[in-house]
This record gives sequence, C-alpha cells and structure tokens, in this order.
Amino acid sequence: MDSTTIRPFTPSISTEVIEDLIQRLKQTRLPEAETVEDWSQGVPLSYQSELLTYWTHEYDFARLEQRLGAFDNFKTDIDGVEIHFIHKRSPHTAATPLLITHGWPGSVLEYLDILDALTDPTRHGGTPDDAFHVVLPALPGFGFSGKPRDTGTGVPKIATLWETLMGRLNYSEFHAHGGDWGSIVTQAILLQEETSCTAGHCTLPIVLPDETTLAEPQPAELDALESFQFYNDWDSGYSKQQSTRPQTLGYGLADSPSGQMAWIVEKFAFWMDCEQSGVRHPENVLSKDQLLDNVTLYWATNSAASSARLYWESFNTPNLNPITRPMGLSVFPKEIMRTSERWARGRFHDLVHFNNQFARGGHFAALEVPDALVSELRTWRSKTR
Repeated sequence: MDSTTIRPFTPSISTEVIEDLIQRLKQTRLPEAETVEDWSQGVPLSYQSELLTYWTHEYDFARLEQRLGAFDNFKTDIDGVEIHFIHKRSPHTAATPLLITHGWPGSVLEYLDILDALTDPTRHGGTPDDAFHVVLPALPGFGFSGKPRDTGTGVPKIATLWETLMGRLNYSEFHAHGGDWGSIVTQAILLQEETSCTAGHCTLPIVLPDETTLAEPQPAELDALESFQFYNDWDSGYSKQQSTRPQTLGYGLADSPSGQMAWIVEKFAFWMDCEQSGVRHPENVLSKDQLLDNVTLYWATNSAASSARLYWESFNTPNLNPITRPMGLSVFPKEIMRTSERWARGRFHDLVHFNNQFARGGHFAALEVPDALVSELRTWRSKTR
C-alpha cells in the first residue's frame, strides 16, 4: 500500500482491553486520605473512590466509539508515523480549511462538540462566511495515532507533519487553531520559513513578560504574572516529570488505571474554570462521562508514556521568536498562562484579533465554553480575509 494513502478508520476498543481494565479497577489499592479539606494535595480520596466506582460499574464503554464514530475518521502514514485524524467538510464549498490541534491531557475528544457549529454555521447562528472545513488530528503518541519509535518528534517535526497532512488533503492554504500543545504547534507552523498556513489562533499565549512595562504594569499583566507564579509554584510538577523521565512515569500509569485517571483528572480540576462558591470540582463543568471518555482513550491506547514524551522532546526548548503572520488570541480568565494585549503584540507582529474579556472559561475552552470559542474563531476568521 502506498504510504501516502488516506485510509478510513473505525476507532474501537477491544472487549479484552475493557475486561482487563475492569479487573484492574476492582483490584485498585488506594492510599490514605489527604490531610487537607480541598484539592491542594491532588485529587481527594473521596472523589477518586467515587470516580473509580463509576468507571467500574456504571460507565458505558461504548460511548467512546460512538462519539468518535459519529464523524469520518481516517489514518495516514507521514514520515513513518501513523496519524489518526477526523475530517469534517462543510456543506459550504467556500469554507476555510481549519487545522485544529489538541494538547495534553486532552485529545481530539475536546473538539467534537463544536465541529457541527464550525462546519455548518447557518444551522448554528452563523453565516456561510463563518464556515470551516475541519481537520482534527491526534498528536503523535496520543490516542489512535502511532507512537514514534525514535527521538525527534517534537513540536517542529509535528508542524511539518501537519503541513504534509493538509497538503495530502488537497488544501493549498489553511488556517490553524490550537490549545495547550496545540497552541505551540500552531505557532511553530507559523514560524516555518515556508508554510501553507495563512493565519493562526490560540487560546494559550506563549508570551514572555515585557520587562520594560513592569514598572507600570496593566491589570492584565499583574494577572499574567500571578498566573506564571502559581503555575511555577504549584502546578508544574507534572511537566518536570514528563519532560525529564517520561518512561519512568509511564510504568506506573500504564499499569494502574486509577493512577492514569488521577494524573489526568487533577489537571482538568485545576485548569478548568470550575470553582463555585469557593469550592473546586470538575463536575461543575464536565460530567463523569466526559471526564472518563478522555481517561479511557488514554488507557485503551496505552498512551501515558508516549504522550508524555512530547514534553521530553519540546517542553524545555520553546521557540519564542516573533511571529509575523496573522495571529489571533482568545485568552480566557482561568487559562493557566495569560497575557496582556501589549505583551502579545511584542511577539505577534500581526495580531489581528485579541480578546481577554470573558465572563468564564479556562484551559479547555472547547469543552467549557464551546459557544464562546466558536464565536471567537468566527470573529478571528472575519479579520483575516
């Protein structure tokens, strides 16, 4: 078979994998409870136990296949890596091709619920000019994409893989959006000397503070500095482990579904805008089913180590060079790292859209505030014409 072939793909989880998972869940050994009354030491024992019971006895394992199977799924081999992607074309022939890249601990599942609004806007409060043809690939080492067997598949490499994918789909030009690693990949695409990407949009701004402004910082800059400090002090331990010893971490997470679940769910709890009346809880935003869909995808594809290797490849070597191609930023109030517009303009020289005026929303905007993200993408597209 020609390595450039695009093959239809049906996502599935075998009965054997599910039976093994349930058996492991039933044999889970838990630690003692935390010594605090909140999430500051991680996932509370009471909630971990609640989720484990639900996953074992009530979760519908057919959900994952059904949700993914509602769209056209494909695979193709690019530079020796098998890439899984969803491709949903708009009924509007003049739609803009849009490449969407997810991050960690997310997956393609993050964006499924906004695909209809993006591709068929006239049925979702928009106009034909708002239409996108959407390509949604799983990062190498994530989900149903293949796992690189050698070093070198970091952000710059992924940018070239995505260029090849979009060309293989006969898109001579495209726009790109991403969150988390997807933001960084989108920026890497725009940093290439040659690219078919004509504009980018991100929800995670990768912008250093402008030291010349620190004597008289704006409110948004004080907020950004606070977010940097909190991330460094309390929220970055996972990244240190994944960027230095992903293989060691993988042994624990690949063997324990309870451990894999806690490793992922904690980040959703801390990175979503999910506090109500001073109490943090992920189910203030997402259901147990939504949380476990994502965890199940990581578990079923044994992606703990392979997804963490992206940190080993790229976390400590970000490319912060200025970007001159058109860029849009939508900065939600509980995003883990934020910026001001003037800081952003220091790096993004053609910042066609900037918005940080949102009532709510965090790191997983497509899941938390889907209507707001769709609106932002439409507005950004209107400014790149």
